[in-house]
Amino acid sequence: MEYIRINENGIHIVFGITEKKQLKLLHFSKAEFCEEDLCKFGPECKAEDLGRKQQFLDEAFQLVQVSLSGYNRPYEKHGNKHIVTAPGYLLTYVGMEDSVNEIGRKLIITQEDREVTHVRVETVMQFYNGTSVVRMFNRVINEGDEVQTLEYLSSFCYTGIEKEGKSNSDAKMRIRIPYNGWQKEMSIKEYTFGDVGLSQTQPGVYQRTSQVLEVTNTGNWSTKKYLPLGYVANTEAHTSLFWQIEHNGSWHYEISDQDTHFYVCVSGPTEVQSHWFKNLAPGESFESVPVAVGVAGDSFEEALGELTKYRRMIRRPNKDDENLPVIFNDYMNCLFGDPTTEKEIPLIDAAAECGCEYYVIDAGWYAPGEWWDSVGEWQECRERFPNGIKEVTDYIRKKGMIPGVWLELEVMGINCDKAKKAPDDWFFVRHGKRVFDRSRYQLDFRNPAVIDHVNEVIDRVVNEYGVGYIKMDYNIEPGIGTEIGAESVGQGMLGHEKAYLAWLDDVFARYPDLVIENCSSGGLRIDYALLSRYSIQSTSDQEDYRNYATIAANAAAGVTPEQAAVWSYPMRQGNKEEVIYNMINAMLVRIHQSGHLAELPQERTDLIKEGIACYKNIRGDIKKALPFLPLDIADNEDLWVCGGLQTDRKAYLAVWKREMEGKNNSRRLKAGTECTDTTLSIPLDSLPFAGKGIQVSCIYPTKEPVIFTVEDRMLKVCFDKPVMARLFEITTV
Repeated sequence: MEYIRINENGIHIVFGITEKKQLKLLHFSKAEFCEEDLCKFGPECKAEDLGRKQQFLDEAFQLVQVSLSGYNRPYEKHGNKHIVTAPGYLLTYVGMEDSVNEIGRKLIITQEDREVTHVRVETVMQFYNGTSVVRMFNRVINEGDEVQTLEYLSSFCYTGIEKEGKSNSDAKMRIRIPYNGWQKEMSIKEYTFGDVGLSQTQPGVYQRTSQVLEVTNTGNWSTKKYLPLGYVANTEAHTSLFWQIEHNGSWHYEISDQDTHFYVCVSGPTEVQSHWFKNLAPGESFESVPVAVGVAGDSFEEALGELTKYRRMIRRPNKDDENLPVIFNDYMNCLFGDPTTEKEIPLIDAAAECGCEYYVIDAGWYAPGEWWDSVGEWQECRERFPNGIKEVTDYIRKKGMIPGVWLELEVMGINCDKAKKAPDDWFFVRHGKRVFDRSRYQLDFRNPAVIDHVNEVIDRVVNEYGVGYIKMDYNIEPGIGTEIGAESVGQGMLGHEKAYLAWLDDVFARYPDLVIENCSSGGLRIDYALLSRYSIQSTSDQEDYRNYATIAANAAAGVTPEQAAVWSYPMRQGNKEEVIYNMINAMLVRIHQSGHLAELPQERTDLIKEGIACYKNIRGDIKKALPFLPLDIADNEDLWVCGGLQTDRKAYLAVWKREMEGKNNSRRLKAGTECTDTTLSIPLDSLPFAGKGIQVSCIYPTKEPVIFTVEDRMLKVCFDKPVMARLFEITTV
């Protein structure tokens, strides 16, 4: 076998070209390639085993899985695995283009099936200087004379994710599944392969199970169940493989076994999981959704650090992520969608006094009373704003802040007059009927008339109302897609999603300084198809500030800290510790201030002012810092929560304690960590400057004392109240 070795930015990639001219992806890791790892038949590999090894090399290790309708798949597979695809197993190697651009190295690998299906497949791999992440997608071109129906196309496929090291996968492999959900965003769980049904019965024994670990999203809420993120660690080899699917709709990845190895296949929509297929006419092509794939040590923190650097590289340049302004929004635990001029004025005064720089009028400004099923025209409501909403936005600017409003442009309520008059092709349709969800219709952005409608709204709120910030919400799930103008409902969905991204690009081209927040009932569309465009992401609709600590601590799993908007909403009947906790939730990300600020006593208002002032002092570090997880990921059941940010010379660490029903200390802590109901010790030795000596100070709040000590690179804190939080700064001596 002929090898092609690629070593770039700490990523070791090895391709093999067989005698049959088939291309195999044999290695993708932080560790260097060891050919012996391809043979998994125990310490003594017999002659017959070598023959089986060659058989496995022929059957597996495809770089691309591509499935077209109507073709035989001769090699054995079980269940719904996306392996042994046709013509995936028929492809032969044509060549590789190797170039360098302003971003980094770029490979374009071409394979083709000349004999049966007459398709060409191009794999594009873009490396990024400064991070161990490569961005990949595949393109299929029909070069034959017949229409071909595409049922599946991988964006990344790799067999042998467990092959490094001598012990079996049960002992060494760990997988993290990034659960996500309304008010429970960023909930990450770790499992062994055996925990998820992928136990290895015996090393070297040929396994052909039908069990597949599937992490899948179907629909337009891209993260309603999981983040589009995967992470697998090898604790023996001290390596990890991670990936991020950059798509705003249906996506899928799976892990299972094939020919004594384990594989991962990552893709966008599929026929089996998301009712998607695409007919390719002669000469037509289709491109898979992009996937970022990276390598690191067996450290989730390190993997997130590489992803954070990469996410910053692919993001649209914008002032919002450079300046990190403080935003007040009147919704959460405040006006809750019932704004009026009378209610807004005192809140505007209080927000300005506390140091906020944007002020957002949230839902309800466009309709009197109950408005849920009548939205869609987005005209100001004179019952709520007798002199017009511009009177309020002008007052916001007079107070030194930039005004914003809430919109949900992708939907129309079933009782919206414009929806009643619009033709059906404005909307998602299935079985000849408009698709309903929660008394709303889903607009189809492939329709030029829909684009005209939403552009009119954007132009009006920006140019007539003087808005500089839009909270773009999305509160429905239209399901598998639309049948209008598409071979499959999944393809209708995909076409809409691509059109939506193109529309966003056009909006930002017209209004480059307009800030648009990505909100979907909180964090139900945390994906980098959208976040490479949007500058800020709502992380949650979590209404209990104590539970928000978990989301804040784990936010880097989904989004860069400077894009992660976290609510801080001091309560009317709260106390000083409640205000502190609320502020610290948001102080290492983006502050979304809310709450009835005008009704709080002075001592609590002063804590808000101090928190915002502290944030303004450190936000220059936030935009360039990487995640710091000294106790690993946080869990919703934890009594103590800890998370922070680190640079080469400084770190910030938020520590929370919450005595609530169901919160306990059962989660595994690192060795040497002391944890009681009042005391927590936190190791700091992983910081890049820890070996030079460190000093720790509590930077917020400064006038509410807390007991803490630092010894042998261990921070020990004592929180004697039931609910407490503090923000620490860690520097070199």
